[in-house]
Amino acid sequence: MTAPRAQSHLQHLLKILPALIVVLGACAPKPPAPQDSSTATSPAPSVSPSPSPEPVTPGPTRTPVPLPLSELGPYFTGRRTFTAVDAARGGREVKIDVWYPALRPEGFSGTVAEDAPPDPSGAPYPLIISSSVVARIFAVHLISYGFTWASVRDINTYPQMQEQMYSQPLDILFALDQVASSPPPGLKGIVDAEHAGATGYSFDGYNTLAMSGARIDPAYYQAQCPTPDPITQSILLSLSAYNCGPADRWEDFQAGVGERITDSDDGLWQPMTDPRIRAVMPMAGEGWWLFGEKGLAAVDRPVLMLAARDDTLYPENALIFEHLGAPEKTFITFLGEDHMMVMETPMARRMGHFAVAFFGYHLQGRQDLQAYFSPEWVSQFEDLVWGPVGGS
Repeated sequence: MTAPRAQSHLQHLLKILPALIVVLGACAPKPPAPQDSSTATSPAPSVSPSPSPEPVTPGPTRTPVPLPLSELGPYFTGRRTFTAVDAARGGREVKIDVWYPALRPEGFSGTVAEDAPPDPSGAPYPLIISSSVVARIFAVHLISYGFTWASVRDINTYPQMQEQMYSQPLDILFALDQVASSPPPGLKGIVDAEHAGATGYSFDGYNTLAMSGARIDPAYYQAQCPTPDPITQSILLSLSAYNCGPADRWEDFQAGVGERITDSDDGLWQPMTDPRIRAVMPMAGEGWWLFGEKGLAAVDRPVLMLAARDDTLYPENALIFEHLGAPEKTFITFLGEDHMMVMETPMARRMGHFAVAFFGYHLQGRQDLQAYFSPEWVSQFEDLVWGPVGGS
């Protein structure tokens, strides 16, 4: 979710995504064969163990040191696409990509094989949910470490606040339901939708935050229109999608999402989430002006936030993190990078490292992976900081 300048950048990103995916796959060494996954410390499945974290000699700020989970893991990726109809929202059609560990077809040299037979060796695999825009960057990486992924096509960035602020999260939640209840043929028993995580970058970072348990605070948002308070004003920089459009027609805006979400005893909307979502990883998103302090205090599951220090959305991300009510929360700052760091292959692979570690710990029961996003481990790197960085 970005303003016009960022929207043009992300439209360019969509054009180069196929090449970026190829680069991400080609840069990794040939993965080892999958190993026994019986060593998890919780009922959720795990993949083959990684070596224990060891000190890494940091490099100069603009020459990032490869992180241990930046390389591809042992699994190959298959993908299947189907369309489902959400009768509860007027027959809305939602096109869903399902990404999963697969058996590589003989003679196939690509990164993702459509409709490839699944690899059941470590099934069922925990599920990640997002838009397909973000999945095209990160899904192959996560699938290689023993995850599945359900992503929604045809949702993308938008320049100003509008109905997509609730329709997109609801589309993604619908995809979760569909994959859980009616997986594509041949994938029954492959997807573990009971251990799900949500992630997203930019506009999809907001979607992820919406699925964290955060609740929209209509009173706070409408109080910002037409004159924002000093806190909100301080974060309205060049990429912000904040505007008063919905406030000017609030009854219509609210009617579109439905009473199931808007009705409450405390004035806050109900969260747009699902109890199967056990951890969330929003990256470079927005949402302060819509959730406010009260709405963010409702976040009730572990959160990992990633943000670039030179991103104009950084102050908002830091503000959101400060007010999260999450029982466990982590913020990692990428120094020397801006909002479009996701377009840089080394940066995307570094973000992939943290996604594998975070979701591996919370969804696969991999206790050993917690160290890979800890303050002590992050502090080894000159271009990473655990927590928000103050100042301009």
